[in-house]
Amino acid sequence: MATVPGVVYLKPSPEEEYFKSAGDAVAAGDTLALVEVMKSFIPLTAPSDGTFVGYLVENEQPVDPGQAIAELG
Repeated sequence: MATVPGVVYLKPSPEEEYFKSAGDAVAAGDTLALVEVMKSFIPLTAPSDGTFVGYLVENEQPVDPGQAIAELG
């Protein structure tokens, strides 16, 4: 879930793969995305262990506080 308004990045850098793919194991604290606010990048981390289901937003899309970013199973 986004904690601040900004632009969400689902990859660590444009050349790299997404942080997670459907079916990946997720541990609490794993980085799922970054939100950029005024050139600062804030990591969005998994709240608990689980399986990554998928992203609910597109890469480089504006997001609002409280907006769901990814789904865990």
